[in-house]
Amino acid sequence: MSALAQHQQVAAGCAAPDQSAPIPASVDLTKETVITGVVTVDGVVVSGAYVRLLDSSGEFTAEVVTSPEGVFRFFAAPGNWTLRALARAGEGSTEVTATTGQNDVAVSLAD
Repeated sequence: MSALAQHQQVAAGCAAPDQSAPIPASVDLTKETVITGVVTVDGVVVSGAYVRLLDSSGEFTAEVVTSPEGVFRFFAAPGNWTLRALARAGEGSTEVTATTGQNDVAVSLAD
């Protein structure tokens, strides 16, 4: 196997779950909290943006990369969270008070 093929195989195995995929059927939204949303700039979705989940004290909790459709998803506890997105197109943040179930949010970037 060539070095390039090995690199591609490793890179493919290290990727985060597809952020655009439906929430798995095994997730019980009556008991779990999911924060999901889309990153946009001027109304256009931003793929490849880094989205960070910060707790109520501003501490880093998790990070994902948006899907080609600009979608991200976090499994979190109910409470107050900050979502901070960064991409070549700009950066932005939004606050969310997440409750049990699916919490849909949008993060708009400013350049």
